[in-house]
Amino acid sequence: VQSTGLEEALKQHKLDRIKSLYLKMILCKNIRKMFCVEQKSHLLSGLCVLIQQELTHLARLPRLKELALNDPTSASNPVCQLCNYGIHILYHMPGLERLDNWDVSCKQIKDTAESAVMKKLMYYNMRVRLAQRNLRETQVALQERKKCLMKLPEECIRTLRTASSKMETELEGRKVNEDALTKRAKLDVNSVERKILLKIEALRERLQRWTRKMDEVQAWYEEEMIQATKQTKYLVQFLLVELESVGNVRVEEGCPLDSWYASCRNLLLSRFSPSDYTSFRIADIKINRVFRIHNSALRLRFEDKLHSLLSTEESVVALQNYRCRLEYLFYVADPEISEIEETLFILEEGFKTTNQVKVSKKAAVPLSNSLAVSEQPRIQFLLQQPNQCDSKQMLDKIPFRHGAALQEVMVFPEPNSKSLCLQPVSFCGSPCVCSLERPKSARMPRSAEGGLHHRRQWFVFDHELILPEYIVHFEYITTNREDLSRCGQRDVSLSEDATADVAALSMDPTLKPQPKLLSLDERTLLSVARANTLSQITVLNLHGNSLSKIKEISSLSALRHLTISFNKFTRLDDISHMPNLEVLDASFNELVTLEGLQSLGQLQELNVSWNKLTKVREDTAVLRKHTPALQKLDTRYNPWIKAVKMTILVRIATLTHLDGAMVTEEEAEEARHMAADVKISQAALLAQSRTNSERPRSLSLLSTAQLISSLGPQITTLNFDNQRLFKLFNLSKLVNLRWASFNDNNISKLSGLDTCLKLEELSIKNNCISSLNGLAKLPCLRKLSIDGNNLKSLDCPVLNQLPSLTHFSVENNCITSTSGIRSVRSLLELYAGGNQISTSRDIYFLKALENLIILDLYGNPIVDILENYRIYVVFHLPFLKALDGTDSGEMVDLCPDLFTNLCKINLEQNNLTSFSGLIHLPKIKVRKHTN
Repeated sequence: VQSTGLEEALKQHKLDRIKSLYLKMILCKNIRKMFCVEQKSHLLSGLCVLIQQELTHLARLPRLKELALNDPTSASNPVCQLCNYGIHILYHMPGLERLDNWDVSCKQIKDTAESAVMKKLMYYNMRVRLAQRNLRETQVALQERKKCLMKLPEECIRTLRTASSKMETELEGRKVNEDALTKRAKLDVNSVERKILLKIEALRERLQRWTRKMDEVQAWYEEEMIQATKQTKYLVQFLLVELESVGNVRVEEGCPLDSWYASCRNLLLSRFSPSDYTSFRIADIKINRVFRIHNSALRLRFEDKLHSLLSTEESVVALQNYRCRLEYLFYVADPEISEIEETLFILEEGFKTTNQVKVSKKAAVPLSNSLAVSEQPRIQFLLQQPNQCDSKQMLDKIPFRHGAALQEVMVFPEPNSKSLCLQPVSFCGSPCVCSLERPKSARMPRSAEGGLHHRRQWFVFDHELILPEYIVHFEYITTNREDLSRCGQRDVSLSEDATADVAALSMDPTLKPQPKLLSLDERTLLSVARANTLSQITVLNLHGNSLSKIKEISSLSALRHLTISFNKFTRLDDISHMPNLEVLDASFNELVTLEGLQSLGQLQELNVSWNKLTKVREDTAVLRKHTPALQKLDTRYNPWIKAVKMTILVRIATLTHLDGAMVTEEEAEEARHMAADVKISQAALLAQSRTNSERPRSLSLLSTAQLISSLGPQITTLNFDNQRLFKLFNLSKLVNLRWASFNDNNISKLSGLDTCLKLEELSIKNNCISSLNGLAKLPCLRKLSIDGNNLKSLDCPVLNQLPSLTHFSVENNCITSTSGIRSVRSLLELYAGGNQISTSRDIYFLKALENLIILDLYGNPIVDILENYRIYVVFHLPFLKALDGTDSGEMVDLCPDLFTNLCKINLEQNNLTSFSGLIHLPKIKVRKHTN
């Protein structure tokens, strides 16, 4: 019996008084739909469930005391054959007293299940952090490659811009207008002015060439970052699926040493033909990653279907020929929906049935033995999409370059039937039709066995005939795409460009080098500006003079246009209190901050490109306060830590031009909308809050605030992630707040939480926090995550007042010592990777934390500085279970020379299978190796 009719029957009756409910031989695929109210059920027996995650919906029956899913009087329930079935049930339904005729009311049983789940949560949390750390390392490596690739173009642009500026200054000195000079067709070709103009044009052409090269590198970098982030997102989602399925759905990443990896890779390569992509100049395909899918429920379902098909034939013939009816085919996710969402659905539940597919979609699952056939819908869809990216992103003409394909095992119920030549297929619901086949005209390349394959496409209506086994991430390689992943890939073209640069720089006229102004005085200023008095100077060009300070400029009260490009300024403190200054060009310097700019009320144009600015929040705050009339701002080619465009537009509402482009009305409107939401208003508070009193019992790594807000005064939960907040407002009345999340904002201080005395979890990652002040009055705080901020130390007085803290994460800050945390004896997990911890005494500070079981210091200088770092840490902190993302007891290579005098060794309570290493201990006399 299917559960569909049962659902309708249950909805028509009141369930609030049911005490016993027997559901035997019911094929149930969605328990949640069957129980829509809080029932007073006490017994549920014989329910046939296929997917273990569906059992979590029984937690909505808080009064449920007895549950029998493995009743001996009923048929075997598939879910009971899955691993960790009992632990999964007991964790989500702690009120159960009997499970499958077993007494589970004992507190020790419940505690065992709870402990097992907590350990799994900690383990997978560590795995997810490891994946995110690997992503950060990849990002750093990409940044280094980008820096290497940008080095030569930047140097050439600086040289060309210097020469071009000198030519333009010379032309201005001759009082010749460039536009007028261009229009004079009969101008003497030998005139100096004409030669200067031609040289300026040649230099500009070379500048455009190098700028395009930088745009190519930037586009490559952004594409690689997107792909790295996407791959990590896939991996994290796979880990979460494995956690939520209690290990019954697992994804294993392969490597070239795995036999299945090679066979999977070779299969894809054999089904790829460059002739199918001739119009795109695709020459090859590159396999980036291969994952093998382990899904116990889907495999059981597939095997049951296979046995049912075999049982209809004579057993001997079926057993001999059934492997001939299995074939690996390709499936590519529907391009109109999220690729990762569909992949995860297939990973967990298999393909949707014909009843689950929307009416507007094809009811059949399209599979093919040709990659090109499977990829065709995705390629056509992406080519038809309007390009939403800027010109930099349009450099790669292949929008479908990166793809993912699922390799499926399919069983054919009618191996001897003839192929059907079909137009696009529609399914009318006939239960006797399992699949239809459409042959393609072209032939595929020879397989590894040497035979020719015909390209075919199947439309499968029975989803149980398909078993997903592999996920392959690949990349198309084109003949016209340069490999930018290594710095030495383009030496030939670069040498040609260097020759062209020399030719442009050598053109006549060659100007005499001007003496550089190492300092300024009144006489020098008058000479440079060609003025008689300081009050007459309105335009001043100090381009290319190696200046680092210009205090004397404060006396130029009438100055309106100032150029100080190509100097050595690190700050602009001297350019303050200049009421008439309208244009400031400070490009090509070494500026690290804009702090110091003050009282520039008339400044309309500011160019700070090609500097070393990194902190967009602080610098835009300076401009917002001291340049109220600013209209044009150029911040390009600075090593900003975060994306800057919308942050600048939000904080400087007067801008009309940003980075050489006009601010569109859509961008201005978005900025105004974002600026209106930077504070916690009453409406936002109501929208982002919940009143749950308990954390849901869910196998999820989300913080409680994120988990509850995703599920759905006495406010207990706040989730203000990515709301562009600058300060915590309006929280003083939230006395019952227990879980809060403020990730990815611009918060600089932890003020406003003093009255939230019941707060248990606080996540404030990726903000601008520099101190823990403000947390001292939170005695119930158990979990604190403050990654990606500006912490330089751990405030001991604050941490001393957090007696309940068990989870503390401060990754990717600037912390130099762990001394502040040594008194937090309750701590179980400490994540401090990516900081500046460098001395062995920081390990001693942790010896007092005897409850600590997980420690992560990866990415700190101590890992590289301290000799035998891992052995040292494990020796001094023997209570650790995991160190830097791996088991602390994992095998490490010991140098035999370190232990030549060792006389006694204790190897008790280990999992050793060999003692061959003892031959390197010549003086050993006593050893213990029990268990």
